[in-house]
Amino acid sequence: MEGMSEREYSAHSGLSRGAIQKARKAGRLVVYKDGSINAAASDVRRADMTDPDQQRRSTGGDSGFSGPADSSSYLKARTALTVYQAQDKQLAIQKRKGTLVDRARAETLVFRLARQERDTWVTWPSRVAALIAAEVAAEVEQQSGTPVMIEAAILQRVLETHVRQHLDALADLRVSLG
Repeated sequence: MEGMSEREYSAHSGLSRGAIQKARKAGRLVVYKDGSINAAASDVRRADMTDPDQQRRSTGGDSGFSGPADSSSYLKARTALTVYQAQDKQLAIQKRKGTLVDRARAETLVFRLARQERDTWVTWPSRVAALIAAEVAAEVEQQSGTPVMIEAAILQRVLETHVRQHLDALADLRVSLG
């Protein structure tokens, strides 16, 4: 036998026997007529034909990252992706549990509730002016002993003025959901 056997070349190159067999089939090894491997020529041919990253990975010399960028940028990107996926799953769980609400829906709901509250206050003076006028007139009459007449329309205008001033002050409030 002129050269090395597959096992001997495997020990010589630090590659597995399976990797040697694949290299032989791919034509990356120089083989003598008797089937043995020319180690020196095979080392040169393998170095020329094999991707350097693949060589490092097969010998355990690299962590599996290839390309011009260092492995830390890949690890950072992979970590960021993993964190994003975990956060996305957590949000999906919160949505299913009902602890997370849609921002646009919440803003619409807050706006609708504020509008209903405002509308209720705007119509309040017309609903209660006559009742308040009657109660005040009765109280004054009871304390003074003389009948008093309070005009419900005047009281309604006064109440509307004060309610509108109060609503104008409330209009400056802004709800921030973010």
